[in-house]
Amino acid sequence: MNKTYQKKHELWLSINFASFAINDEEIKSRLYDFAQIAFRHMKWLGSDILNAGEDYNYDREMTLYKNNKVFEILDSLKDEVKNIQKFYPETVLGKRMKTDDAYLIEYLSQIMKNPTNNREVTAFNMKREWMDKNLEQEQIDALTLFLFEESYKEYELILIYAYMQARTKESLHFNVFEDLIAESHFHLKSFGNMMAKLGILALPRELHEMTYIIKDLNKFVVDGIAEEEAAKVMCKELSDAIKDEELSKFFDFINYQENYHIELMKKLL
Repeated sequence: MNKTYQKKHELWLSINFASFAINDEEIKSRLYDFAQIAFRHMKWLGSDILNAGEDYNYDREMTLYKNNKVFEILDSLKDEVKNIQKFYPETVLGKRMKTDDAYLIEYLSQIMKNPTNNREVTAFNMKREWMDKNLEQEQIDALTLFLFEESYKEYELILIYAYMQARTKESLHFNVFEDLIAESHFHLKSFGNMMAKLGILALPRELHEMTYIIKDLNKFVVDGIAEEEAAKVMCKELSDAIKDEELSKFFDFINYQENYHIELMKKLL
């Protein structure tokens, strides 16, 4: 069952990053919807594993292939969806996952019937240019560093909060974790799309189990509040450093959201 969970974790990431990589807004949006469905599969699968007296982890064995065309990305994704089918259990949840995947494959096939959809993918070209804005190299460097650090942080938080949510019996904790997971999904999506625009899209590094197996929840929350405070400082510094009003306003927006994340975490204390 842990192998099934691992494959679903990998598929969630693959759909997410396909969404980030593709420029077409309609395809991007639909793929992100499918990624959210895959994450719900992870949640339900994790619950079934725990209820069966087993456990799962966040190990993964995957590569983000740097494809240059939309159809190359979608072909790889179709193969991954097909290959995961043999891991699904013969349960009600297994049937749900299979039918969701069947529709995803159908959607990908429909997209690939239209040759005009096979546009260039620029998410991996390493140009590090922000659209048509002439940002100075120091600003690009600061933005690059921020995106790599914060995309990992949001990926890490999604998985840690999900791991703890699956194990709590407290409704308050469950609801706070649910909100924090949703917020981190939004931030990961925002930062992933920005990385793709810069041509530097990459997977966040893998989590070590000591990251998400929390022995002391109180210490974790206190440390988490300090981490959110540090993220606020980074957002403010980046907002001040980047001489582009649109980007500066975005990082102010993220900064203000971190304020409420801190309040949510204080509820856990």
